[in-house]
Amino acid sequence: MEMEPQKFSIAVDADHKATQFRPLSLSSPHMRAFHLAWLSLFSCFFSTFSIPPLLPIIRQDLNLSPTDVGTAGIAAFAGSIISRLAMGPACDLFGPRLASATLSLVTAPILLSAAFISSPLSFILLRFFVGFSLANFVANQFWMSSMFSGCTVGLANGVSAGWANVGSGLTQLVMPVIFSILNTNFNLSQSTSWRAAFVVPAIFQAMMALMVLAYGQDLPDGKYRKHKKLPNKDSNDTGVFLNGITNYRGWVLGLTYGFCFGVELTMDNIIAEYFYDRFGVNMETAGVIAASFGFANWVSRPTGGVVSDKLGRRFGMKGRLWGLWVVQTVAGLLCIWLGRVDSLWGSVVVMCGFSFFVQAASGLTFGVVPFVSKRSMGVISGMTGSGGTVGAVVTQLLLFSGSTKFSTETGISLMGVMMIVSTLTLTTIHFPQWGGMFCAPSFDHQDYHPLA
Repeated sequence: MEMEPQKFSIAVDADHKATQFRPLSLSSPHMRAFHLAWLSLFSCFFSTFSIPPLLPIIRQDLNLSPTDVGTAGIAAFAGSIISRLAMGPACDLFGPRLASATLSLVTAPILLSAAFISSPLSFILLRFFVGFSLANFVANQFWMSSMFSGCTVGLANGVSAGWANVGSGLTQLVMPVIFSILNTNFNLSQSTSWRAAFVVPAIFQAMMALMVLAYGQDLPDGKYRKHKKLPNKDSNDTGVFLNGITNYRGWVLGLTYGFCFGVELTMDNIIAEYFYDRFGVNMETAGVIAASFGFANWVSRPTGGVVSDKLGRRFGMKGRLWGLWVVQTVAGLLCIWLGRVDSLWGSVVVMCGFSFFVQAASGLTFGVVPFVSKRSMGVISGMTGSGGTVGAVVTQLLLFSGSTKFSTETGISLMGVMMIVSTLTLTTIHFPQWGGMFCAPSFDHQDYHPLA
């Protein structure tokens, strides 16, 4: 493997992608891109999930019914589905830096429009359009896959997305504090306070977008547009899209991701209410439990990336696929168990185990994604990322919409069954040069070493 230490401060491969991962470094371009990517996505998670913690006040102020609140939650995920599908091709065409920053700058003012909403419909529309910002997840993973080599891309993807997902937990704690400060220290009314509180996440998101534009770099060797003009670069954008959308591996990974990350999103929506209703804890305690579920991403998703890379180095693609299947299946079993535990502390313990495995499965999924198609990596990332939000919508509608006959605890257990069944589709994935879970490679490709 060719190294060029004279040009980069970190070891790289022949494509100048980093073969080392140093999260405490700010070296350009690899580690700087990493920190910009996760902080930018962190701000998007913080913005999107800044609304649920203030729902008790918003619901009262806008006279929202339980159906309105549920519809708004589904709308947020629906917006994310559409935008994630579009973000993949956008990254392929314009690069992750420009695509990410543009979306953040467009959606930040939408969050500020909360100051003007006055009806259930306007609230639902607000959540729908704010949810678009979660498409930055696709740009995040695309960027990491452009900067890090196969031997460390799983770790880079896992840590970048895992640290960013902590934003969904932190906002559960921070937004009520911001509201309280505005309401008590500045003597603002409750209605004015919750509206003004959204200035903080909106400004944070816009500032991170500007930093991505100012200090980010798409590729180790420069800007993405310049790279696309090179003679050996495929310029058929339609072909890139079709190549990705017709790759069945992307659809399989989208399905499995729908029942790991999609389940995680669903739990973010229901877990506080579940503990409040079933075990009679107060709202503050339920909020802390819900926040801890999101905080687990700090270590769980990166761990999934580390496991994927280690299994890849030792067993090749077969190791990555088997690792994903085992971890997600264990998560499904814990999800079934969570719905059946009838004690508070027992449920908290099982929830902690479940949160670790379901989030680690997301990291393992994106340990496989970069190998599906180098040519259409953005499209594949978009398909997989969209699968996560589709899974959230499906589980929310089928099991937790309020119109089903299932109790919440039964719905949680059934969600675990869906996780286990969906993960079985991984057995159909086969790469000609690497094989699959049960099959050997279709041909001998001795000169290709993707995991070295």
